[in-house]
Amino acid sequence: MKVLVVSPEAVPFAKTGGLADVAGVLPAIIKAQGIDTALILPLYRMVNREKFRLRKSLQTIDIPISDRIESASVWEGTTWNNVPVYFIEKEKYYNRDYLYSTPQSDYPDNAERFVFFSKAVLEVCKATKFRPDVIHCNDWQSALVPLYMKTLYRDDPFFKETSSVITIHNLGYQGIFWHYDMHLLGIGWEYFTPEGIEFYGKINFLKAGLIFSEVITTVSETYSKEIQTDEYGFGLDGVLRKRSRDLYGVINGIDYNEWNPSIDSNIKEPYG
Repeated sequence: MKVLVVSPEAVPFAKTGGLADVAGVLPAIIKAQGIDTALILPLYRMVNREKFRLRKSLQTIDIPISDRIESASVWEGTTWNNVPVYFIEKEKYYNRDYLYSTPQSDYPDNAERFVFFSKAVLEVCKATKFRPDVIHCNDWQSALVPLYMKTLYRDDPFFKETSSVITIHNLGYQGIFWHYDMHLLGIGWEYFTPEGIEFYGKINFLKAGLIFSEVITTVSETYSKEIQTDEYGFGLDGVLRKRSRDLYGVINGIDYNEWNPSIDSNIKEPYG
């Protein structure tokens, strides 16, 4: 079995929040169960290529965006447990001081940046011949991957046996963009409906993942129930209730090798 973990951030390479901690450790834990695992994320400016001994692959991928083709390079590295990591290099999109926003505002081209990322994920699989049985997506930045698997790549034999899972880490962040960005996605307007990716007249990336993935998980059993309510559903509670049979709460874990007070050199006195 092969699993590809897709995340917009992962320790130790790039981090803004808790998603990076999970995405950085989970692939190694999956690998420890005897499962062939890989991780993929954008190659941001903050990723230290020399420190992590990244090497540039010979692979170049071409991604259609709107009415043009954008090319990207692929870099490779490993995590602490020798899990392969693929990085998508596109300076136009990712060579910036911050991942998603400046201290003032979100990047205005975030829709384009992560449309590109989601498409590139599938092209990297083909270029590297890593054929996953499961693609595990995380949050809105990778939520278009399940959509593309069911649309642009539905007849591609490479992904014939591939299923997708999406994990919601914080439902408040959904990747909502105006409908004029539909030309970037490369799919027809028939998907821009209340039953599809339309959300109060706008495009909702996370909603696409919730609709088109096989399984939805979130960070605890309690949270999986909370987000199905009007109070905590952020407008997607109806979608989540409709998919309640496929929605699971899996509590976040920690790496006990790192978070262990009995051996932690960063605290004054160890304790058990």
